[in-house]
Amino acid sequence: MYCRICPLAVMLAFAGTAFCQDITDLKLKNFRPVSIYNTPQTSVDKAKYPVIDFHSHDYPKSDAEVDAWIKTMDETNIAKSIILTYSTGVRFDSLVAKYSRYKNRFDVWCGFDYTGQDKQGWVAHAVAELERCHAKGAKGVGELGDKGLGELYSKPTPGYGLHIDDPQMKPLLEKCAELHMPVSIHVAEDAWMYLNADSTNDGLMNSATWKVDLTKPGILNHDQLVASLENAVKNNPKTTFIACHFANCCSNLGALGRLFDKYPNLYADIAARYAEIAPVPRYTKAFMEKYADRLVYGTDMGTSEKMYRITFHILETADEHFYEHDYFSYHWPLYGLNLSAGTLKKIYSGNASHIISE
Repeated sequence: MYCRICPLAVMLAFAGTAFCQDITDLKLKNFRPVSIYNTPQTSVDKAKYPVIDFHSHDYPKSDAEVDAWIKTMDETNIAKSIILTYSTGVRFDSLVAKYSRYKNRFDVWCGFDYTGQDKQGWVAHAVAELERCHAKGAKGVGELGDKGLGELYSKPTPGYGLHIDDPQMKPLLEKCAELHMPVSIHVAEDAWMYLNADSTNDGLMNSATWKVDLTKPGILNHDQLVASLENAVKNNPKTTFIACHFANCCSNLGALGRLFDKYPNLYADIAARYAEIAPVPRYTKAFMEKYADRLVYGTDMGTSEKMYRITFHILETADEHFYEHDYFSYHWPLYGLNLSAGTLKKIYSGNASHIISE
C-alpha cells in the first residue's frame, strides 16, 4: 500500500490506534491526520498560575487512586478540584468520606433528591435533603443535567420531566441562594449534535456519538433548553449558576455573551469543550478576554497529566495546527488561544475563588 505522506515514524507513533490507509478504503473514524507544518510547538507541563478545576467527577476507584490524583494535581499546579457528584443520601455521604483526607484540595458538591417527585410534598423532602447535604459538607450543587427530557443527572433518583425553570424547582434554587451553594448545570448539547449525521456535519464522528434524538416525545431542543436556563437565572437572581461547557453554545458564543450581559449571577465553565473552541482561536480569544470575569476553568476529562497539559497548551500558547486524537473525536486542527495573563488568572482560579467564597 502506498501513502504519499506516511513516514515510518508516523506509523510507529500511531501503532495500535491508527494506521496508514489508502484513501480508497479510508473510513472517517480511522482518519488521524498528522500535522505537516513545521511550526513551534510548546510543552506546558504545569499551569502558569494555580488552578481550581470547577468541573471534575469521582474518577478514582480507591484511596490509592485519590493519592495518585493529588500527585498529578501537584505536578500540574491544580490547587483544588470540584467533585460534581450528582448525588444525595448514602452515596453522597460516602463520597464526602472518600475525599475527606484532602479537604483543602477537593470540594464535594451534591445533587438534588427527586425521590417521590410524582407525589405531593416531594419538594419539602428535597429541600430537607439539600440542607442535610450542606451540613455534611456540600459546598454547591451539581452537576445538574438536562439534555431535553429533564434533570436526569441525579443519583439515586433522576428528575424525569423536570426542567430547571419548572416552578417546583424554585424552592430548591432559593434554598441554594440561602445556603450560598452555587448551582452547576449542564443544559443541551452543542449544535453539531442536533444536525444530521451526514457529510455536511463538520463535527460528524463526535456529533454522531452524542447525537440528540429530537423524535423522543416531550424532548426540548437546544434553544428551548438554553431558554430554560435563562428563565431560572432570571427568576432566581440571588442564586449563582455555572453553565457547564459554555452552556453548550460553542458554535455561537454570542448567545452566551448575551446572557452574561443580562444576568450577573450567571457564570460558565469551559470544561470538555477545548476541541470545540480551539479551531476558532481569534473568535474564542476575543470572547474569553471580554468575559474573563464570568468564566471558570474545568476539565471533565479524567485525571491524567496529559489531559491537564493539553488544556494548558490550548489556553496559554499561540501554537498552531496541532492535533490531540487521544482526547478529541473531531478531525479539526487545534490552535492555542494565547490568553492574557490577567484573563488566565481569572479563569484559572480568580472567578472560582469568588464564587465559592460568596
